Amino acid sequence: MRQAPPKIVFDAPEIQENEDEGIEERLVKFPSAVSTTYPENDLVTVKLFTPQNLADKKIPFVVVLHYWGASDERLERAMAAEMNRKGIGVALVALPFHLARTPKGFRSGELAIQPDPALMRLTMVQAVSDVRRTLDFLETLPEADTDKFGIAGISLGSIITALAYAVEPRLDAAAFMLGGADLAHILWNSSRVVRQRDALRSKGYVEERLRAELASVEPLTYLPERQNPRAFVVGGRFDTVVPPADTQKLIAAMPGAKSLLLDTGHYGGVFIQKRVIRSISEFMEAEFAGQPWDPPKSLYAPTLRIGAELSFESKLQVGVGVDLFASPKRDLFLSLLVTPKGPKLFGGYNLDKNLALGIFGSPKTVSFGVFWSTIL
Repeated sequence: MRQAPPKIVFDAPEIQENEDEGIEERLVKFPSAVSTTYPENDLVTVKLFTPQNLADKKIPFVVVLHYWGASDERLERAMAAEMNRKGIGVALVALPFHLARTPKGFRSGELAIQPDPALMRLTMVQAVSDVRRTLDFLETLPEADTDKFGIAGISLGSIITALAYAVEPRLDAAAFMLGGADLAHILWNSSRVVRQRDALRSKGYVEERLRAELASVEPLTYLPERQNPRAFVVGGRFDTVVPPADTQKLIAAMPGAKSLLLDTGHYGGVFIQKRVIRSISEFMEAEFAGQPWDPPKSLYAPTLRIGAELSFESKLQVGVGVDLFASPKRDLFLSLLVTPKGPKLFGGYNLDKNLALGIFGSPKTVSFGVFWSTIL
């Protein structure tokens, strides 16, 4: 992981159409320094977004890495536009097996996480190598301030960001959205990799064995060596995709890191996406300018639930709700639910992280029951 990829000569980027006024978009492609059995995957695509009319001004650049399974780049483009407004260029890198790098016959990201530790290691090594080669390319741009490079990632992109930031000294600052560290624990507890986890178990893997085999690509292996980390971590308190414990491990591995925890799961932050993106952009702007910056103390995001209710009054039925109240420890909560039989209130006590016992109330009835739910 410590060895940088060999230097290459890059083709000139191609101008692309962009509907956002004041933003120039370009595309560059180059070979990955890591080869796989899929030629499509081994050609890296990077989209550059820069403010127009730079007038020979040098600007910082941030490498942005998307989430697992991304089929479009709307979120990352929104982040690029926000950073461009602050005079920061963005290089959006397609991760291995995603977007234009998806092999024929597969979905975007389908091959990125496979129940084979050797393939997982290869994908992580390739992703970080592609980031480092992207920095090599950025150093060739006349408008790039080569002393000011940052990186930001979302979900899987955030996990790769952690590894890249740990081993690449040219990256000055890093922002993490819904990411974490301790790959084995994430894979053994995430709600998104049930199939892969079951396949690993069928091969005789347990969490500790998996941790040993992924040690060479584990961010926690290298992050303690990072001197004076400049980092900002955004996490979800009720995330089931990247467990909150692993977000806390990432924060703890970077002393002095800024953090912001949302009262959501992995997906509820979509309702405050613009504010989260703005916070990440402000963090990067302040770091590149050498100015102090503190994250918002909180960003209100609705705590949304989806699940199933079973009560004395009704049979099992689905319900979608929003929390109106929660105790500080989140063991007690009041949620407004929408069900096939109309709106209901549910006041309950959490027996575990997903199952609550309590009272359902509607305009016609009040009944005891249980509500199994997951927070989005």
